[in-house]
Amino acid sequence: MTGVLGHETAPHEGPDPASVAALIVELQSVGLRTDAEVETRVGGAGPTDAGMLWIEGFPVTVPVRTEDARRSPYVLRHEDDGGRAIYRDGRRLASVADTRRPRYYDRTTADGVPYWKIALLHLDSMASTVVQTCNYWNTADQCRFCGIGVSLAAGSTIVKKTPEQLAEVSVAAKELDGAVDATLTTGSSTAPDRGARYVARCGRAVKDASGLPVEIQFEPPRDLAILDEVHATGGADAVGIHVETFDPQVLAHVAPGKARTGIETYFRTWERAVALWGEGRVSTYVILGMGEDPDLTVAACRRAVDIGVYPFIVPLRPVAGSLMEDWAPPPGPYSNRVYRQVAAYMSRRGMSAENAVAGCARCQACSALNAVQPLLQIGRRPGAGA
Repeated sequence: MTGVLGHETAPHEGPDPASVAALIVELQSVGLRTDAEVETRVGGAGPTDAGMLWIEGFPVTVPVRTEDARRSPYVLRHEDDGGRAIYRDGRRLASVADTRRPRYYDRTTADGVPYWKIALLHLDSMASTVVQTCNYWNTADQCRFCGIGVSLAAGSTIVKKTPEQLAEVSVAAKELDGAVDATLTTGSSTAPDRGARYVARCGRAVKDASGLPVEIQFEPPRDLAILDEVHATGGADAVGIHVETFDPQVLAHVAPGKARTGIETYFRTWERAVALWGEGRVSTYVILGMGEDPDLTVAACRRAVDIGVYPFIVPLRPVAGSLMEDWAPPPGPYSNRVYRQVAAYMSRRGMSAENAVAGCARCQACSALNAVQPLLQIGRRPGAGA
């Protein structure tokens, strides 16, 4: 057969790794039509309206419910042997492992809250927004890409999850559905810790109950000494402190509150966090497709890598109900160029997803970085047009 990049492979062989990497990049840009049922995260924050897939062994979330996805040239189909695969123009491109609704979703707490309203399973990672409110929401400072309030308005979650609830659900997620870690985030607060103390308490409860490694995510606290306090709780194996974009003009437009915090404050916070948690266990989201300068973005990602921060690069995934719901994800070739440049530098500096023990950098499903990086490590190009 012919892979998505034109690499010839025998019918009985799996697709070329470069083809798989390029396919993942394209799917996260144009989405996937589905003729086969797939477990889907519907609406709100997180990997919104996304199918949860294992594509040739890679964990991937791709848009499946958007208008772009319904027009995608790629389609997920059942096969005669009971498996499923992705096709384009009648050509089989990659196999897809079966996904199903998590078993723990059928349980409820003693006070009647469904487990799925407390934490969702993203492939093999349990994830929860422990406080589903943010002081930026419905103000001039609201992050334009965010959907934290959309989930709450839709009734798909509760305002505040307790440490006890999260601990209970984490045990079920691990025992019933094989969750391997937990990712706990929170809306920002006006308190000096920006919500970090509470999410750390939740992380400690999850670790004590289930033994799962945990990443907690929060904004830079107003006093960096709070990081020492959070680390001392033992509630986190990794932390995510997300700047979202390194382009100051774009940041001022899409996330005014974060822009006032300042990109240099993020770097100072990361340096302190790396000293506490270690290299590769501190990460930041870097969203592509919001009008950023790609050269500036790559240079800043390299600076982050130099101090031990994992730049988790993702294409914009517009959230229905957010202020950017009418935007489109960036073209695949654009994302691929950034992936390649940053991944190559990460390899030279000895950083990879293997350094991460929990969280988005460990999971990798919303990015193609982990599919691209191994190709560069062995001197192969991850895609045409890159």
